[in-house]
Amino acid sequence: MKNILVLCTGNSCRSQIAHGFLAAMTAGKANVYSAGVETHGLNPKAIAIMKEIGIDIAHYTSNNITEYFGVDFDYVITVCDNAKERCPYFPTKAVKLHYNFPDPAKAIGTEDEIFEQFRIVREMIKVYCEEFVVENLH
Repeated sequence: MKNILVLCTGNSCRSQIAHGFLAAMTAGKANVYSAGVETHGLNPKAIAIMKEIGIDIAHYTSNNITEYFGVDFDYVITVCDNAKERCPYFPTKAVKLHYNFPDPAKAIGTEDEIFEQFRIVREMIKVYCEEFVVENLH
């Protein structure tokens, strides 16, 4: 069983979305965790846009990276440049991967326009997660 950590700045949006996708795509093949270099709580819009496609992340928690220092990760995926730069060192043999997804929490506009930005990022993360699973968890 592989251990996968998805890391972002606040563990509220992008890392939670990726956590949801990876958990759904790897059921029984991996333990998926998500964390932030800070904790900002779960973004309600992230919960809503994942629910639209049948993935429930409402029960997830916003966790700090320090909570997982004892876990032996196989993969650590950073989903924003800030997390990649600020990730504290912890001993691991993990393969480190990085993709800087736009932060939908910073979207501006009407409520519909903001939700559309969340959906766009959700789809980008979905494609990334699908490729990760195919390339690494066969």
